[in-house]
Amino acid sequence: MNSRERVLAALAHRPTDRVPRLLYEEAIGYTPPVERMLRERCGPRAPRDYFAMDVTRVVEDPSRLSAERFTPWLGADAEKALAAGEVDGWGVWWRRGTLHHFAHIMSPLKDAADVRQLEAYPWPDLEQPYRFAGVRQRVDALHAQGFAVAAFAGSIFEQAWYLRGMQQLMIDMCDAPQMARYLLSRTAACQRYAAEQFARAGVDIVITGDDVATQHGLMMRVEMWREYLKPLQTATARAVKEGNGGSYVFYHSDGNVAPLVAELIETGVEILNPVQPECMDPAAIKREYGRRLSFWGTVSVQQTMPFGTPEEVRAEVRRRIREVGRGGGLILAPAHVLGPEVPWENIVAFFEAADSEPVPR
Repeated sequence: MNSRERVLAALAHRPTDRVPRLLYEEAIGYTPPVERMLRERCGPRAPRDYFAMDVTRVVEDPSRLSAERFTPWLGADAEKALAAGEVDGWGVWWRRGTLHHFAHIMSPLKDAADVRQLEAYPWPDLEQPYRFAGVRQRVDALHAQGFAVAAFAGSIFEQAWYLRGMQQLMIDMCDAPQMARYLLSRTAACQRYAAEQFARAGVDIVITGDDVATQHGLMMRVEMWREYLKPLQTATARAVKEGNGGSYVFYHSDGNVAPLVAELIETGVEILNPVQPECMDPAAIKREYGRRLSFWGTVSVQQTMPFGTPEEVRAEVRRRIREVGRGGGLILAPAHVLGPEVPWENIVAFFEAADSEPVPR
């Protein structure tokens, strides 16, 4: 089996020669210390090729719009933000912290007072066809190399609060529903269009999702999630299938999303990520939902990968394959990015165990 055949067989709950596996970062990027370590240890090959990871990613083509259009929305420090290159394509200023995605988010719409101001905002051009013109060629090239291909279509709730600020968006959802609905509908429209375009380009896995939970539970009542976010996620999943019935719908949320799993399946989600083992029991989730859902992740990045011994890493990997990989439906990965504490020996142990443990049928 090549990697793509292996991944598609696992997602179809068919037998595979071994469990598909990769580092989570291959889909989103590495923390700088881990990236440096892998470059030194894996060179001259990329980590993807050194470890023969089974999934890789494509991204949309770059925007032709200038970030200068956000100047009126960034306040007195706009020049500083733009000069530092810290303003993304949505106009959100990511003031860099010390590690990877540690950043102070400056939300350009935090002071918007009404929907008219939201309408006047210079929204990104992710709904323009030119942003996806080169994707098919890149997907075809990776398929020819035997890789399964994933692509991130964006978020709905997270992108909205990046723009508005989490506290203010939560207030809007309670007290100013017109503001919340407008903002969420705009971020959802971009996600939906990107998802369909990636699917049409032949991407195997379309990544969607929102962090809607902490390790202690959901950030909002189920009823609020159901009112604001469930219909939008359903529309995105439908767009994926309209673009390509063979593309799988992936949903990411850190934290304990157990109360939402059944309804996520109703929206059309087919792969749940990361099934964070500090707050969710991967074996229990597999037993309850494994006939209708596949899982990507499950290996601890808070405990085992950074602080366990190589043998403890191997033991957790073997346990996940036995308990979650039975009958297919598992793409094994660390549950999130690898922090700077993770030693090389534990990364090697992760792959050695994944490759040596038989997949139970």
